[in-house]
Amino acid sequence: MVGWGAPVDKTLVPEVIAVFGPTASGKSGVAEALADRLDTEVVSADALQVYRGLPILTNQPERPTRLVAIRGLAEEMSVAEYARVAHAEIDELVEASGTAVVAGGTGLYLRAALVEMGVPPAPRDGARVRWENAYDADAALTHAHLRKLDPAAAASVHVNDRRRVVRALELAEIGASLVPERRLLWSTETRRPAIIFGLALPDETLESRIRTRTQQMFARGVVHEVRRAREERISRTAEQALGLAELSELPEREAFERIVAKTRRYAIYQRKWMRRIPGLVMIDADRPPIEVADAILEVARAR
Repeated sequence: MVGWGAPVDKTLVPEVIAVFGPTASGKSGVAEALADRLDTEVVSADALQVYRGLPILTNQPERPTRLVAIRGLAEEMSVAEYARVAHAEIDELVEASGTAVVAGGTGLYLRAALVEMGVPPAPRDGARVRWENAYDADAALTHAHLRKLDPAAAASVHVNDRRRVVRALELAEIGASLVPERRLLWSTETRRPAIIFGLALPDETLESRIRTRTQQMFARGVVHEVRRAREERISRTAEQALGLAELSELPEREAFERIVAKTRRYAIYQRKWMRRIPGLVMIDADRPPIEVADAILEVARAR
């Protein structure tokens, strides 16, 4: 481990410390500093860092981190599967060292790591494609069918929200519902004693970090990385990697600006997620990672 300060008394902190923040806010550095202080390891809660083959594009930490690069690009990764492996990793760390650090920018994965979400079983084979085809043929009729199967879900999902209409129908035909799934997402109860910290940065600082990080990605060879990855099949979930489409389809200069703009929008979305997390403690992150980690531990010990 990187030698960032002396270990602390872990009996004074909860079993799980989670760090969440917008992209480029410095989550990895803060989480690693916390792990050093607590003599433990970091569990990633990032939906795209689970994939091998795109370490530059998905900003994977250089230091070994649990649940990073555990799936091939051709593999799908569901929230239910992530929750299963995340719970196992967290439990192992808590049992071995007393505490675990969870870090991520994917809000749904963070919650999946920390709570029992009651994620329903996988849909029937071919259900997603079948419902997507039905929706594309007639969105209004498909939404009307959802109203017959699950009125509560239909009332909560707009007819134009293709992804959620399809998901609601997948669940409805196996006897589950999108509505309780969404409500459980905001539960204040966690599997293990935990405290969640949000990283706060001024807008101009975050903007500068986003642009600088994107420049570094290009300097490190992200264009070649994406071209190499495109030689193989990429799953539907891995295709969601921010910048993958731009680097595949656009000239480098245009791709760079599109990625910066798209990353900025994603950071705004992540900040909205932060406001929804129950009990989130905001921490000033406009300082070195070790100082942020020490501030987090000071709050955690006082709880």
